[in-house]
Amino acid sequence: MQTKLTKLTKTDEFSSVFNFRKRLSSQHFSFHYQPNTLSLFRLGMVVGKKTQKLAVKRNYMRRVLRELMRKKQEQLLNFDIVIRIQKSFYRNDFVEIETEVDQMIARLKK
Repeated sequence: MQTKLTKLTKTDEFSSVFNFRKRLSSQHFSFHYQPNTLSLFRLGMVVGKKTQKLAVKRNYMRRVLRELMRKKQEQLLNFDIVIRIQKSFYRNDFVEIETEVDQMIARLKK
């Protein structure tokens, strides 16, 4: 479970990551990132209603990405990351999403 320290919650925190203008894109989402001075990573997510109208599916996408990022948190120290989901996915796409997240993290570490 994420603690309040590892979540980006305030508008200013999201804005500072977006204004840093570093982004990695893939088929389903884009990672906006910024290095931080903390010894942990912080995560924020944006899933718009235009992407998926049903709240159940938007929440599913958030849960999946939160869990995948939790598993990879040792590799992501010292980053603030905002994930913007651009294309909807659901249960049958899980393996594809997992490989996409792995590829994005590998690109982020370079």
